[in-house]
Amino acid sequence: MINNEQHNTPVSVTPTDSFQSCVQPWMMACFGAKISADGAERNHRFLEESLELVQACGCTASEAHQLVDYVYGRPVGERAQEVGGVMVTLAALCLAQGLDMQAAGEMELARIWTKVEAIRAKQAAKPKHSPLPAAIPQMAPGSTP
Repeated sequence: MINNEQHNTPVSVTPTDSFQSCVQPWMMACFGAKISADGAERNHRFLEESLELVQACGCTASEAHQLVDYVYGRPVGERAQEVGGVMVTLAALCLAQGLDMQAAGEMELARIWTKVEAIRAKQAAKPKHSPLPAAIPQMAPGSTP
C-alpha cells in the first residue's frame, strides 16, 4: 500500500509498481510493520543509499553539502512529483553510468533476502532516534580520522 498525497489514505499498489510490490514482503520479513512504515527511518535510509550511489559515481562531499543547502533553501515539493523526479533522474544517472537500473535493483533485493538476520541485528544495534545507521566511534581530542 502507498499513501494518497492529499488525504493520506491507503491506495492499492498497481501492477506498474512490480518492483515496489516485491520489496514490501522483504520489508515486512526483515523489519516488521512498525519500522517498515516509519517515515523518518525510510527517509534516512533513502538519503543514505542515494548519497552512497552518487559518492560511488564521483560526487564529492562538498558538492553534496552544497546541494543540501540549495534544496533546503527552497520551498518543500509535492511528494508524488518528487518521487517521479527521483525515478527519472535515477534512470538518467544509470544511463550515464552504464548501469541497468532494473537489474541492479533485482540483484540487490535477491542479495538482501539472504541477509535478513544480519540486517535485523544491525537495525537493533542502531542508535535510537538518529538518522545515522550506526554509532560513530568517539575520537580522542586532537586526533584526526
